[in-house]
Amino acid sequence: MAIKLSVTVRNARIGAVETSIGASAVLKIRTGAPPTNIADADSGTVLTTISLPADYLGAASSGAVAKAGTWAGTGAAAGTAGHFRIYAADGTTQHMQGTVTITGGGGDMTLDNVSIAVGQTVTISGLSLTDGNA
Repeated sequence: MAIKLSVTVRNARIGAVETSIGASAVLKIRTGAPPTNIADADSGTVLTTISLPADYLGAASSGAVAKAGTWAGTGAAAGTAGHFRIYAADGTTQHMQGTVTITGGGGDMTLDNVSIAVGQTVTISGLSLTDGNA
């Protein structure tokens, strides 16, 4: 039988993500598929690097959190966005990764346009995290 947790416990667990990564995290959107494990070396070309707001995730509700504030940056290289990584404020200690698709495409993170050009404004339209054990 699977363990079930209350919404209060799930909110606490998912709310700890931002606390663990730290304020002012760095988001890098890259080409290609994400590495197999978060501890693996970076892969793909960095298309944009975005310094996230100091408080970049909303309050946990029903065991989930979503991005807070505006996440936008400028294309530094041309290519098709395939995955992202979120790093601590140092820009090197990776803590989260996932797939990237166009809004409505089912990726872990969604963009208004996955075909990124140099100098283009890149806007993250969605990211949400849901804790398990409901």
